[in-house]
Amino acid sequence: MPPIRTINVVGAHCAGEVCDVITGGVLDPPNCPNMYAKLVHFRDKNDSIRQLLLNEPRGRPAMCTNLILPPCNPNADAGFLIMESEEYPPMSGGNTIAVATVLLETGMIQMKEPITEVVLDSPAGLVRVTAECEGGKCKAVSFDNVPAFVFKLDFEVNVPGLGKIKVDIAWGGMIYVLVDVAQVGLSITNHHGPKLIEIGERIKRAVQDVYTPVHPENPDIRGVSILEFTEPMQEGPDGKVAVNTVVVSPGRFDRCPCGTGSCARMAVLHARGQLGVNEVFEHRSIIGSTFDCHIRGMTKVGDYQAVLPTVKGSAWITGYKQMVLDSTDPFPLGFRVGDQWHIGS
Repeated sequence: MPPIRTINVVGAHCAGEVCDVITGGVLDPPNCPNMYAKLVHFRDKNDSIRQLLLNEPRGRPAMCTNLILPPCNPNADAGFLIMESEEYPPMSGGNTIAVATVLLETGMIQMKEPITEVVLDSPAGLVRVTAECEGGKCKAVSFDNVPAFVFKLDFEVNVPGLGKIKVDIAWGGMIYVLVDVAQVGLSITNHHGPKLIEIGERIKRAVQDVYTPVHPENPDIRGVSILEFTEPMQEGPDGKVAVNTVVVSPGRFDRCPCGTGSCARMAVLHARGQLGVNEVFEHRSIIGSTFDCHIRGMTKVGDYQAVLPTVKGSAWITGYKQMVLDSTDPFPLGFRVGDQWHIGS
């Protein structure tokens, strides 16, 4: 009996984070006026694709998968959705870089050297991409993200077992809780990994219990879903430098410096007077990979002052896969085991 499902996937990573890209085998949903409506369709009516590819045995906790779809906005070259272990985020920087790289290096969008400009339609809005290309390769990709802004600075929350913790809450394409890691007496190192993940999830849940931010332009985007630990910004040889790590549910680190997290952090730094327009800002991940970031201008989103963030990084294709669901497979939606999927941690 033949397989009941085949899906074509280009394997990719951005700065260490697995950001695979579905290029075939999934139909565009009907009657969706925008990319956010497509997100809702897959989230609420066709979540089996995300579960099949991200759950074991085909997936693992530390990975994302992107779905290329026709854009809804006529000004865009392609549309895409991001699938993570626990959610469909409206936007993701590392995934944007990987999607642009795959689109160009596979020829789905024609590559022009030395610069190719691409407009991507995401559930958060249009994202303009500039790819530096040479010899048929994307050497680097920068994207102009949607505006980023701060909901709360120094928001105090009582965390069971930790006491009162001050957090910042900001939108950078996802709604982040940002925490200075020194408040929990740790540093951003692999040695402290399990403890940071456990504490990060606890802090996030404590914030969710007492505060629900709502995006002023899309009220369906509400509530914090992700947490970013930060270390203080330092002066580097070429500009400002800082380390961060993002805790992604159900309990793992983003391997890259996190594009939307970088944008949320730039909004916080600007609100504190620590990062100005066009200042160079290098954001580093827990594995030492980097994104080059800057604020290109200012705007408003609803009543919020917002920064216009730009992030630059690189992605690499790692393989070409045809994922198969056999008709006799007992796990059509995959499964999770508590040794790696830290359910309820």
